[in-house]
Amino acid sequence: MIKRQDLEKLEANSLAPYAMKSGESKGRQHKEKEHKYRTRFQRDRDRIIHTSAFRRLEYKTQVFVYHEGDYYRTRLTHSLEVAQIARSICKSLQLNEDLAEAVALSHDLGHPPFGHTGQSVLNRLMKGYGGFEHNRQSLRIVKLLEKRYPEFDGLNLTWEVMEGISKHTQDEDNPVTSDKKVRFPSLEAQVADFADGIAYNAHDLDDGITSNLLDLSQLRKVALWKENEKKFDEKYTGLDFKLKKYQVVRSIINEVISDFCLTTLKNLKRYKVGTVNDIRCAPLRIAGFGKDVAAKNKELKQFLHKNMYSHRKVLRMEFKAERTLEGIFKAFIKMPELLPESVQKNSEWGGSLERRTCDYVSGMTDRYAINEYKNLYSVDEGI
Repeated sequence: MIKRQDLEKLEANSLAPYAMKSGESKGRQHKEKEHKYRTRFQRDRDRIIHTSAFRRLEYKTQVFVYHEGDYYRTRLTHSLEVAQIARSICKSLQLNEDLAEAVALSHDLGHPPFGHTGQSVLNRLMKGYGGFEHNRQSLRIVKLLEKRYPEFDGLNLTWEVMEGISKHTQDEDNPVTSDKKVRFPSLEAQVADFADGIAYNAHDLDDGITSNLLDLSQLRKVALWKENEKKFDEKYTGLDFKLKKYQVVRSIINEVISDFCLTTLKNLKRYKVGTVNDIRCAPLRIAGFGKDVAAKNKELKQFLHKNMYSHRKVLRMEFKAERTLEGIFKAFIKMPELLPESVQKNSEWGGSLERRTCDYVSGMTDRYAINEYKNLYSVDEGI
C-alpha cells in the first residue's frame, strides 16, 4: 500500500518548487490525526464531496431554472467542469492538483438558489446585518454550518483550501488577512479562480446557443468564436452545426487554457518565483492571460452579459426569483415560528435571526425555494 508519506515524498520530488505541497500545509484549526494513505488536500476534497451543500448544487442554477431543461448546466456540473480544467492546468504546470480540485469543488458551496440573482437579493435583504456574498458563505458552510464531526463544527479544512475559497476577500473570515505581506493566494487557488471564469464563458456559450438566446450572426462577430469557427469551416464542409458548436467551444477552451499556461510560466520566470511565499507576496497575480487573449476573453464576457444575461427571458426568470426569495425571507423574519426548529435553535451559530434565516434560505435549491414560496403564499396549498 502507498502511504501518505510516500505521496508527500512524490509531491516534493515531482511538483514545482512554487507548488503547494500537502506535507507543508499550515494545518487545520482543530488538530487531527493524519490519514494513513490520503494527503491533507485529498481528505479535504473528499470531505467537500460528501457535504449536503455539495449535493444541493445539483438543483441550483447557473442561468436557467432547474425545470427549463435537463441539458443546461447547474452549479454541480459547473463545479465539476471547473475542477477538470483546474486539474488539467495544474498537471501541465506541475502544481498540486488535489489542492486546486478541492478549491474548485468548494468554491460555489455558498451560492444561493437562482444564480447571481439570488446573491443580489440576499445581499440587499441582509443590508445592515452583514450583507451576503457567496465566497464568505462558502467559508461559513465549511467552517460552521456543515455538521459532520462530533469534535468540531464544519469540515475542519486545511488553511490552504480555505484561503482558496475566500479569494482574499477582506473579511474577518478570511484566513490570510492577519499577514499583511500576503497579497495573493497560492498558485493552485489562482488556477481554480481562472478555471471558474473559463468554464463560465464556455458553458454559457453552449447553453446560450442551445436555448436560442444568442443570435449567431452577432456571435460570429466575437473574435474568439469567429476565429475558432473559421478553423472548422476550413477543415470540414457542411459540418452539422450541433457538432460544430461543441468543437468550437472545445477549441476556445483549449486556446484560452494554452495561453493561460504560457503566460503564467512567463510571469513565473519574469518575477523569479521560487517558492510558495514568492507567489503570495508577488507584485501582481502570477496566474493570468496574455494581453491578446485577455482582450478577447473580455469581449466574450461583455457579449454574453449584453446578449444572454440581459435577455428578456432571463430577466423574467430573475424577476420571479427575486419575488420568490424576498417573499420567503420576509415571511420568516415576520414570523420566525415558520422556520424549522433546527434553524430556530441555532442562535449560537452566528447570531441574529436574519443571519440564521439567510443561512437557511441560501441553502435552498431552486425547486425547494419555489415550493416553499407556494406553501407560504398559495391558498391552494395544503395547510
